[in-house]
Amino acid sequence: QVQLVESGGGLVQPGGSLRLSCAASGFTLDYYAIGWFRQASGKEREGVSCISSSDGSTYYAHSVKGRFTISRDNAKNTVVLQMNSLKPEDTAVYYCATDPYDGCSGYGWLTSSVGFESWGQGTQVTVSS
Repeated sequence: QVQLVESGGGLVQPGGSLRLSCAASGFTLDYYAIGWFRQASGKEREGVSCISSSDGSTYYAHSVKGRFTISRDNAKNTVVLQMNSLKPEDTAVYYCATDPYDGCSGYGWLTSSVGFESWGQGTQVTVSS
């Protein structure tokens, strides 16, 4: 059974850090580009970061660049989103998704999840004092 599971969310104070994991079962993650998305209450889903399957290139939304880092842990079949210097506006449910078309470099994922196929159930991140 193909499945993605996000974990690592929680409540953190502004300026704090969280490490989100996207773990796959039933398939190998490094064959896919992986995107992280988030959806805040009452807002549209937006792309946060993407990691290419072809060369491991990484891409970030302007709002998180310099604070978030996406990486692969192939031994664990996992993609990690390290989030530092968190802000209240980072509060959202975070999702990971697979892209078999390796479309990270086009930045279409910033505003559209077209092409992303398998999705996890999401993990809540709350940044609040």
